[in-house]
Amino acid sequence: MQKRIEKPFDWSRLRAFLATAQTGSLSAAARSLGLTQPTLGRQVSALEEELGLTLFERSGRALQLTDAGQDLLADAKAMGDAANRIALIAEGRAHSLEGVVRVTASDMSSTYVLPDILVRLRSMAPRLRVDVIAANDIRDILAREADIAIRHVRPTEPDLIARLIADAPAHLYASRDYLNARGTPVSADYLSTHDFVSMGDDERLIAALQEWGISIDAAQFTTSSANGSTAWALARKGFGIVPMSDDIARDFPDMVRLLEGAADITFPVWLVTHRDLHTSRRIRLVFDLLADMLKERMV
Repeated sequence: MQKRIEKPFDWSRLRAFLATAQTGSLSAAARSLGLTQPTLGRQVSALEEELGLTLFERSGRALQLTDAGQDLLADAKAMGDAANRIALIAEGRAHSLEGVVRVTASDMSSTYVLPDILVRLRSMAPRLRVDVIAANDIRDILAREADIAIRHVRPTEPDLIARLIADAPAHLYASRDYLNARGTPVSADYLSTHDFVSMGDDERLIAALQEWGISIDAAQFTTSSANGSTAWALARKGFGIVPMSDDIARDFPDMVRLLEGAADITFPVWLVTHRDLHTSRRIRLVFDLLADMLKERMV
C-alpha cells in the first residue's frame, strides 16, 4: 500500500527521478543536473521512500525502471514539463520581458500557426510585442531583418544558431468537391490523371514530389500562386491537389488527406536566430518558448 504524502512535494526529487530514468545511470543523471552522484542517489532514494515504491532495479551498471517506475514516468514527465513552463513564465515576468521581437515565417505559418502560439506567448509575457514578418523568401537575420526565423532549410552561416524542431508530417490534400468531381486516387499511379495547384515554382515542386515518390509534370498544374495561403485557398475551391503540412490541414474539414501510407511527406522545421541575439534574455526566452510550442503542435 502506498504511503500518503502529507507534506509539499519535493521537485528536486522528481528531477532526479526523471534524469535517472532518461540516462539509465546515477552518474550520467548527476552530470546532467550538475550534482554529485551521492546527492542524486539520496534524492532518488528519498522519493522511493516518500512514495513507498521501488522505482529502479540495478542491471549490471545500469538502472532499469521497475513496473512502478514505468507507471510513474509519464506523469512525472508531464509534471516536469509543467514545472519548467511555470519557471519560464516566472523568469520572464521577473526580468521584465518586454520590448519588440521580430519573427519571420512563411505566409502559411504566419497565418495558420503563429497566431495560436502568440496567444499563449502573450499570456506569459503581456508586455512583449511580437512583429510577424510573413515572407516566403529567407529573411537575412545577419542583416537584422528579423530576430527569429522559422525555416524549412538548415542555415549554413556560422553566426546563426539553429535548432531542429521537428520533421513535420505532410500529405497531399484535395477538396471534397474536387474529389467528388474527379474521383479519389487510390494509388500514386493514379495521380497522373489529376490536377495540381502549384506554389509558384513548378520545377521545384515537381522535384520535391519526385523525392517523395510522386511523379507529375508541369501540364498538370491548373493554377499557381507563390503565396502559400492563396494556393491553399485555390485548392479548397477545387482547382486540384496540393501538398500541405498536417498540422495546418487538420483545421480544414473540407480538405481530404490522400494516399496515407503511400505518399507520406516530411519536411524539417528549423528555428533560427543570430548568435549575438541569443545572448539577449528576451530573444532567448522567446526562442525557447517558440521551440517548445512549435514542437508540441507538430507532434
